[in-house]
Amino acid sequence: MERSNPAVADFGADDRKADFRNAMARLGAAVNIVTTDGPGGLAGFAATAVCSVTDNPPTLLVCLNRTSSAHPAVDANRVLCVNILEHGHEELSRLFGGKTPVAERFAGARWSTLETGAPALEDALVSLDCRIKTVSDGGTHDILICEVVSIRENEGGQALIYFNRRYHTL
Repeated sequence: MERSNPAVADFGADDRKADFRNAMARLGAAVNIVTTDGPGGLAGFAATAVCSVTDNPPTLLVCLNRTSSAHPAVDANRVLCVNILEHGHEELSRLFGGKTPVAERFAGARWSTLETGAPALEDALVSLDCRIKTVSDGGTHDILICEVVSIRENEGGQALIYFNRRYHTL
C-alpha cells in the first residue's frame, strides 16, 4: 500500500535548490576561517564545509566556492590554514564571510604563521596548517583534500557553531 508523506513533495530544480539549502541550514557545523598566503596573495574566507578525512596522514576536506574572492589565491598558493573559531569570534566570522576587503578582514585579529606561511589566528581553538594535495570538482565548489603539516591548539574556549542560519556556542 502506498502512503502519502506530506513532508515529502515533488519539486523542480529551483525548489530542490531552496529545499536543499534549507535542509543544510539544519546541519550544525563548526565555524572556521580558512586563510592562505603566498605567490597568489593573502586571502581568507569563513567556512563550515570542513571535515576530517583520516588521521594517517592527518587530512582534511575543505570546500571552496569557485566564485569566492579567495579562490584565485588558494588555487595559486596551494596552502591554507583552517582556524577553528571560538565563541568570541562571531564578528570576525562575519568579516570573513562577507564582501569585506582583505586588509580589513585580517585587521580584525592577531595572526602568526606556522609551517606553510598561511595566517594562523592567534586565539583560535585550533589552527590546522595544510598543504593542498588534490582538488576535485564539486559543482559550484572545489573539494580540497589537504594534508595537515602543523597544528596549534589553545586551551579553553567554547566552539562557535552555525545552525539554522544563526551562531551558537557549544
